[in-house]
Amino acid sequence: MWKHNQSTHAGEPSEQARPVVKNSKKRRKSALTVREMTVFSMLGTIMYCSKLFLAWAPNIHLIALFIIVFTVVYRIKALVPIYVFVFLTGLLEGFSPWWVPYLYVWAILWGGVMLLPRRMSPKIAAPIYIALGTLHGLLFGVFCAPSQALLFGLDFQGALAWIAAGFYFDILHGIGNFAACTLAFPLIKLLQKIESRG
Repeated sequence: MWKHNQSTHAGEPSEQARPVVKNSKKRRKSALTVREMTVFSMLGTIMYCSKLFLAWAPNIHLIALFIIVFTVVYRIKALVPIYVFVFLTGLLEGFSPWWVPYLYVWAILWGGVMLLPRRMSPKIAAPIYIALGTLHGLLFGVFCAPSQALLFGLDFQGALAWIAAGFYFDILHGIGNFAACTLAFPLIKLLQKIESRG
């Protein structure tokens, strides 16, 4: 009995303690590290600053580009910078009715990227990222319509009229996303290279 206690004190975990050590390692692996929290906060802030920088151009921004790049590189953890951006937008611009769709509309694009195969050749990946970003921009009004209908009591016809009224801006949004997402593949490669060094 004394020998067993001595070996446990010497640093050798008993058989009962070993599974606990393994579980804590698993938990640490899935949790965000301090580095990741710092990087993701910075990336979410960059997303918000890029939106401010392009505020003069209606519905033209780099948000779709960033979401595609971050999702390909960080997978599920890309939700962290995305929602840092979402809550920074609400905090600094007001939690208004126009902000409510932000709670889910960017997650739709994230989900679309998550459904893509992880390994695609550059010839396939680059146009798919451009097409996905463009489609998200063109359908932005459609995605926002359910929350606007709930907030303002619109029926189905009213929601369709709301979508139609803003479709010009959705076209601009799609064109802007098309142009921005041409940079998706090279930025993914750059970020993957930076992450491999970190």
